[in-house]
Amino acid sequence: MNDKQKENPEPLQGRMEALRELPGSVLRSLSKNEINAFLFEEEWPDSLREKLKDYIVDGD
Repeated sequence: MNDKQKENPEPLQGRMEALRELPGSVLRSLSKNEINAFLFEEEWPDSLREKLKDYIVDGD
């Protein structure tokens, strides 16, 4: 992986589309760290899970 790829990783599959579908009021409530976690991390902080609890679909 080159330096540019490290600086600009690709979001996890489907995450950018899901972020765009969130209501504006929810999106504006997210911090930069929460948005980065949403896009790039498998495990989310509790604060993000709480803000998105009405939009999370359990896959089980």
